[in-house]
Amino acid sequence: MRNSVAIRRAEHGDMAACAGILNRWIDATAWMPRVHDHADVERYFAETVFAERRVIVAERTADIAGFLALSDDSFVTALFIDGPHRGAGIGTKLVERAKELSPEELSLWTFEHNRPAQRFYEHQGFEAIRRTYGDNEENLPDILYRWRAREMQA
Repeated sequence: MRNSVAIRRAEHGDMAACAGILNRWIDATAWMPRVHDHADVERYFAETVFAERRVIVAERTADIAGFLALSDDSFVTALFIDGPHRGAGIGTKLVERAKELSPEELSLWTFEHNRPAQRFYEHQGFEAIRRTYGDNEENLPDILYRWRAREMQA
C-alpha cells in the first residue's frame, strides 16, 4: 500500500503544499513566464483558490502529490501534479472526482505549449472547443476544453 493514493477534500493546512506544487511547476517549465512571485501565488491560494473553490488533493506516501481546484460553474481552474508523482494515475483520479462533483460538464483552459496536458485531457474525454492567442496574464496561446457526460452529448 506504499504507493496508494487517497483523494480527499483539501483542508486549510494543505494550502502551502498546493501553492508549492504550482510554484515548482512554473519554475521547472521553461516556456511558462513567472508572472507572480512565490509569495503572491501563496497569497492567491489563501485569498481566492481555497476561499472560493472546491479544492481536492491527492495524498500519496504522506505527501500532497497533486491537487485540483473546481469553481462553482464547473471550471477546473487548476490541476497540478508534483513532479515526483507524475505518471502514477493521480491526475486521472483527480479528474474522476471532479466528474463526480460536476457530473454533467467540466471546462478548463490549458496552454497551447502544454502538449502533455492536452493529450491527458483528450484521453479523459475532453474536447478542444476554443483557442486564443494569449488572452491571459501570461500572454500565451491557450485552449478551452470541455467534457460532457455521455448522456448530454446525445
